[in-house]
Amino acid sequence: MNRAEKAALQLRAVDVLRMLKQTRTYDELAAETGLPAGDLNRYVNGHVLPGTERAREVVGEVGYEALAAELGERIRVDEEGYVDNSGAVFDQSFLDLVAPVAADAFEFGRPDLVLTAATDGITLAASLASYYGTRCAYAKKRKETAVEEFIEARERLESGIELTYYLPAAAISDGDSVLVVDDLIRSGETQELLLDIVETAEADVAGVFALIAAGDDGIERARERTDAPVGALTTV
Repeated sequence: MNRAEKAALQLRAVDVLRMLKQTRTYDELAAETGLPAGDLNRYVNGHVLPGTERAREVVGEVGYEALAAELGERIRVDEEGYVDNSGAVFDQSFLDLVAPVAADAFEFGRPDLVLTAATDGITLAASLASYYGTRCAYAKKRKETAVEEFIEARERLESGIELTYYLPAAAISDGDSVLVVDDLIRSGETQELLLDIVETAEADVAGVFALIAAGDDGIERARERTDAPVGALTTV
């Protein structure tokens, strides 16, 4: 880990602790993290940064559990099973905390491209692309007028509806490592189309990640398509 990566990790750990501190006392935070209350006070107030190993524990262990719990508080599921996740996908500061936690928890290799489908996955993809310092792209259900060449993925859904996604061919290159992300994975049909795009482009899959898994079907479907890490921050 170089100096810049170390500093970024330490600052992410402080961000996680500051988020937790909003709804906890220092004693409660100490009980939850196992860290001394005095040290937590100094971290949260910016007087000192946690060491590398401590920062990794905060982001990778405490951060994962805390963000999953926070996400659970932010989503709503109605009587028919539809998920409202606007409380998460509209909060860029929250998603910026999710990015390093997801990267650490699922050990995705550093991608050349973060790929999602328009529209709700865009903010999450942007956060992950920013964290990795790499490109971000999203496939659409319609072609852009000024773009001449597209990669197309098409599938007939169980409902009988045909779903098609288009990605400008210039957005992805042969041999790229691609992290496929979305806000929600339910049946896995959208993720499968994105994986089809990666395959058509002769690129490689770095992983598949979603904020929320609605059941296990979509996660299992993605795992059948790739040996790369597949996961979600929380499941409903």
